Amino acid sequence: MSLPHQPVLPAKCFPILIIGTGGIVKDAHLPAYRITDFPVWGLYNRTRDRAAALAKEFGVANVFDDLDAALAAAPKDVIFDLALPASMFADALRKLPAGSHVLIQKPMGENLAQAREVLAVCRERKLNAAINCQLRFAPFVMAARHLIQQGVIGDLVDMEMRLTVMTPWHLFPFLNGLPRMEIVYHSVHYVDLFRSFLGEPRSVYARTYAHPSLPELASVSTSMILDYPDPVHATITTNHMHRFGAKHQESYLKWEGTRGAIKARVGLLMNYPHGVGDVFEYCRLDAQGKPCEWISEKLEGSWFPEAFIGSMAQVQRHKEGSLAQMPTDVNDVIHTMEVVEAAYASSARGGVKPSEFSQP
Repeated sequence: MSLPHQPVLPAKCFPILIIGTGGIVKDAHLPAYRITDFPVWGLYNRTRDRAAALAKEFGVANVFDDLDAALAAAPKDVIFDLALPASMFADALRKLPAGSHVLIQKPMGENLAQAREVLAVCRERKLNAAINCQLRFAPFVMAARHLIQQGVIGDLVDMEMRLTVMTPWHLFPFLNGLPRMEIVYHSVHYVDLFRSFLGEPRSVYARTYAHPSLPELASVSTSMILDYPDPVHATITTNHMHRFGAKHQESYLKWEGTRGAIKARVGLLMNYPHGVGDVFEYCRLDAQGKPCEWISEKLEGSWFPEAFIGSMAQVQRHKEGSLAQMPTDVNDVIHTMEVVEAAYASSARGGVKPSEFSQP
């Protein structure tokens, strides 16, 4: 079976102005756009040398260190690709021409208040805005979604993300000292993805943890249950501090249904940023309810950079009129941020104490 796992591309491509040129732009945005020939018109960064170096590497003609100048010079039909720190989104969005199309890097904010401000500015300015929740467009996710929509594994009853790796935190110095980290900057991907498959959870149980070897980071591990009506079971477990070699590292997404299961190794997160390659497999029950052999499918591309093609393609297609609603529109992703906020509230409140049930 050849599984669909690539996004639909626009018939017409509009020019792109990337605002901010951090590591994610170099590693994912620009490589993805080069694969699909999405035309990057210009780059803006406060540090001009960084933007100029990327422009030379990727053949971008226009470089700016003044945002107002970049906006004034940009083509009228430009799409804005906002890749600034989340706390800077709202102010930057206020500068964009009313009615613009814009792709905003995730998370939508460092907290729910910032996300709500982003949503309010987008509505006030009538911006056609999507959040770059690019995991939804990873090839292994798109293949899994196709199988589930076709009924191959029956009704979805269990979804799990498990991560046990050593993440190289030194690559992300901007995270140091932030009051919130792991959930809002990493597990937000999985929260958003689970919502896209299962809908809105009734409640959230969560605990997020720091690690003694990295006191500058607010948290590096999380355990989370998204509560759905029986029989749906949904769990996210992340441990970014497994410093004991590759042998027992793991990184996978798993979907189990009433008639089959799907498992995808998310290889990017093991030995990040080089990765170890993805693996996509699925299994079905036969007519007697016994499992058939697991089938392995070779998929083209991975999370980085290919998933970023889908994020921008949705904005391009919406602008050309071939897509009525962007999957990661700000009006949808605000609900992801509500779940994130609930997870932090759950972590702060703690669980039920056994001492409450002690005999006097």
